[in-house]
Amino acid sequence: MSESNVNNSTKSGQVPNLPLWAGVAIAVLAAGAIFLLGLLAVSIMERRWESQRPVMVLKPVADYEPDSANWGVNYPRQYDSYLKNRVSDTNTKFGGASHRDYLETDPRKVILWTGSAFSKDYLQARGHYYAIEDVTNSKRVSVPFQAATCWTCKGTDVPRMMAKMGVKEFYAGNFHDLKNEMTHPVGCRDCHDPQTMKLQITRPALREAFAVMGADINSVTHQQMRSLVCAQCHSEYYFRTDESAGMKNYLVFPWKNGTGAEAILSYYNDINFTDFVNPISKTPMIKVQHPDYETYLTGIHAYRDVSCADCHMPYRTEGGSKFTDHHVQSPLLNISASCAVCHRWSEDEMRVRVEAIQTKMQDSLIAAEDALVEAHFDIAAASQAGVSDNDLSQPRRLLRDAQFYWDYISSSNGMGFHSPTESMRITGLSIDLAQQARVLMARLLAEKGVSKQPAYPDISSRQNASQVSQQFTEGRQTKLLP
Repeated sequence: MSESNVNNSTKSGQVPNLPLWAGVAIAVLAAGAIFLLGLLAVSIMERRWESQRPVMVLKPVADYEPDSANWGVNYPRQYDSYLKNRVSDTNTKFGGASHRDYLETDPRKVILWTGSAFSKDYLQARGHYYAIEDVTNSKRVSVPFQAATCWTCKGTDVPRMMAKMGVKEFYAGNFHDLKNEMTHPVGCRDCHDPQTMKLQITRPALREAFAVMGADINSVTHQQMRSLVCAQCHSEYYFRTDESAGMKNYLVFPWKNGTGAEAILSYYNDINFTDFVNPISKTPMIKVQHPDYETYLTGIHAYRDVSCADCHMPYRTEGGSKFTDHHVQSPLLNISASCAVCHRWSEDEMRVRVEAIQTKMQDSLIAAEDALVEAHFDIAAASQAGVSDNDLSQPRRLLRDAQFYWDYISSSNGMGFHSPTESMRITGLSIDLAQQARVLMARLLAEKGVSKQPAYPDISSRQNASQVSQQFTEGRQTKLLP
């Protein structure tokens, strides 16, 4: 065919003949594409089916089933991750799951908590899995009578025993009398309804606190519940005894005036509540108990509706199933699954940023401790100089409030990270009030002719601090006047 004929045939719309190998290649490529699209469609349908299929209940769960292993038969993924809580040798810079001894690393706490059992034993908690073991072995419960209330947040046997004994009767009992009943640590029954698996509140104190504030805990969202199941234990509380109301060591959240630090302190001051009296300064003190939820409420994560579980129990996926990781731990030990969901920095950068915030918080807490310790000894020195209790009442009130604010942050988990700005503000209040107390003491000492600083004892080690603490507890006061 001539060149002119080829051009004419192309212009007329006729397709030129292709080589045989080209046709075969096109057919193979088309078949491969169809095959891959088919696999993709099957995978999508399978994952959709896995995520939507109902849970096959293999074993009914009893209403008060305390053993998480029996729940794990139906929910093996969640239970397998829960068992990872047995790990007890992890440490972040300021947290983790090991038995870090806070009194050894910071002897000032021995002085601040003199008169309280916390001056004798204060270890970092190893986590939910060891809650029963750790509280049983704590020196803080070694006295013949210890309120059974101390069991409240330690295990899944508590709801059963509260139902069996009655809530008031449970609280009023002796801790040691219930040891044989408390055998299962924090687990499934503490947060889930055994029939529906919905999150539920199993501890009455949180429900009662919502009612006191005029709030309906039954109307909260599922996302809020992912924090509230934590709040039923990770909140500030005290034991109320009121014979007229038939209450003995009844667990109460002090939220009547609100959940902020000032509101809680005002509540305690309104009812003139005291946990212990520090024998060094003879000041009535409040021992704060991990107000994690209250602190969280003032932070950016709560504002953005990020729950406790989002960070400490992030979602995981296996196949087409999405579930909550029940290995409860510091997000710094699982940055990719927790922090990185929202924050797009590298893991190293996020760790550095968090630890920088925590280090600054620790520095501020230590500054508060130094002021508080010296304030206790200043008041003791003034008493030795003959200053009356009446004249010491105002400095003691300032010291009481100052130590409350310090303890509010010091006893919270996270070293201030749950709400850095608020934590720093509250610690600042502590330092300010402690220094106000010290200024008053300097004036009172000057009126007695004492112009020099008291001779503060050496508390640089836990052993030294414990000796000083014991001397004051036994009434053998160290001489503080120069």
